[in-house]
Amino acid sequence: MAGDKETLLSMGFDPARVDWALRATNSRGLQPAMDHILENEGKPIPDPSAATPTSASGSAGQPINVDVDDEDEDEDALRRLMGTKVDPGATSNSEAEAKSIKCSECGKTFKNAALANYHAEKSGHDQFEESTEEIKPLTEEEKRQKLAELREKIAAKRSVKAQQEAVDARANEAIRRKSGKDVGKLKDELKAKELVKEAEQKRREKLEDAKAKAAVKAQIEADKKARAERTAREKALRDGQPIIDASASASTTPAVTTSSSSGTSGRDFKDTRLQIRMATGGTPYTTTLPSDATLREVAEFVAAQTLSVDVETVTFAQHFPRKTFSRDQFTKTLRELGLTPSAVLIAS
Repeated sequence: MAGDKETLLSMGFDPARVDWALRATNSRGLQPAMDHILENEGKPIPDPSAATPTSASGSAGQPINVDVDDEDEDEDALRRLMGTKVDPGATSNSEAEAKSIKCSECGKTFKNAALANYHAEKSGHDQFEESTEEIKPLTEEEKRQKLAELREKIAAKRSVKAQQEAVDARANEAIRRKSGKDVGKLKDELKAKELVKEAEQKRREKLEDAKAKAAVKAQIEADKKARAERTAREKALRDGQPIIDASASASTTPAVTTSSSSGTSGRDFKDTRLQIRMATGGTPYTTTLPSDATLREVAEFVAAQTLSVDVETVTFAQHFPRKTFSRDQFTKTLRELGLTPSAVLIAS
């Protein structure tokens, strides 16, 4: 209707959106068009050529989707605000021209079939008749007042919607925080487990370090004792005194060693630590062998370390005391040769 379009344009609405609203509502009146404009605010305007027009039926059209209270004064104001004419085909020929549609059940009159259909959907009434009663259009003041009321209702709806969205947002935020707390708790537990593992690893490392230090200390003590024994033997040789040596006693008087083993038990070392230096130079080899191992086993060890040594031709010597071991002594043990608890050999 031209009047509805002019009213909407005078309210400051965009002409393109006014045309879109009138097309979408089939020109059913001012209120549906204004609701359409407010509800689709910010949406792109579709191409009019792509839209499929909907036929308007004067007798049984679809109900108008207007969110208006079902009170008498609101419905009456809505009827007066709407300006669509009744389809003449929907009324029967009578002596007087039908100017409205009347509900036979409640007596309310409506200016067009669309409003009558809306009333039927809202109230459940289905008995209508034509009426010659003319519904006067709203004045400009009444239109402004009604539009203000409708805008307040739409604003109230938006306020309720915003409040509900705020409630939903708080609920979602609570869920997100709870999830964050759960993730943080899991991270703390994993971190605590990592700390326990690190502490256990440090404890093991300390134990291993202590064991290694104890072994080194024991080896140093053994080396000191061996050097003291060698010094004592060398001094005895220089002074021409008899040499008190367990290995020598074992080689010269085996019967005495066997019969009085309690006198040499303090020097009976289980293992012997050897440092083997090559006559040609290079990095010395260090190993620990049982004191009952033979000198040939020492030769096999050296041959396994370097290709320049052959088990059958290698010879060993000592600098302190100066001594060279013959091939016949390769079958004797380190204890018998006096190399316990430690010794330095020169291989060539």
